[in-house]
Amino acid sequence: MYDFAYHKPSSIADAVKLLSEDPDAKPISGGMTLLPALKHRLNRPTALIDLSAIAELRGVKQEGNALVIGAMTRHFEVATNPLVMASIPALAKMAASIGDTQVRNRGTLGGSLANNDPAADYPSAALALGATFITDRRSIPADDFFQGMFTTALEPGELLVAVSFPIPEKAGYAKLRNPASRYAMTGVFVAKGPQGVRVAVNGAAACVFRQTEMEAALAANWSADAIAGVKQSPDDLNSDIHGSAEYRAHLVNVMARRALAEA
Repeated sequence: MYDFAYHKPSSIADAVKLLSEDPDAKPISGGMTLLPALKHRLNRPTALIDLSAIAELRGVKQEGNALVIGAMTRHFEVATNPLVMASIPALAKMAASIGDTQVRNRGTLGGSLANNDPAADYPSAALALGATFITDRRSIPADDFFQGMFTTALEPGELLVAVSFPIPEKAGYAKLRNPASRYAMTGVFVAKGPQGVRVAVNGAAACVFRQTEMEAALAANWSADAIAGVKQSPDDLNSDIHGSAEYRAHLVNVMARRALAEA
């Protein structure tokens, strides 16, 4: 691990100021990805901006027909929050399935979304629910936020503050975990709500994506039977020692039908 400065601001304004003053500084939330990268010398920030003391970045509140969740809200807090459990139970259940107990008590919703790991769970929930990402500068629709492997629409120095999730009529999530790493080999989140029917897939490709063919079928008939014949193309899907692209394509349909059963 290389040397770096360490700052622990107590407000969003202070954190943004520190980031603007040093383009090579990195914000750190739970540290589930950044700390291992530092240990392996895969990243060399000049400073770490610890966001854990910023109270305004944590918590869940309802605003109209949406839940607004602070970026520093931990997975465990999402999983056990009464508002989330009552309004978007699929999101609470998803959070409860992330990693292990230690990860759920350290990792944060905002850190996971800003990192955009292909196998992360939250991106599919945000995309399927039609979430809006709120930063210190602007609001970004989920359809514009995820841009590729570990790549988002966040600009240098821009800080994710909260995510607004529209409350759906129905939603469900299912995934197949890698038995060793526990990461999702393929996960599917289905939702029917204010933005219509949306189906998002994580783990199968380099970046979360919408399965529009399934969306059209489910808009006409919300049932597992409606998508039984929908085949996901293996083109551009991940292929590795854990599973071929063809296997992951098959899993998209299987997980989608399981997610519908959950919904």
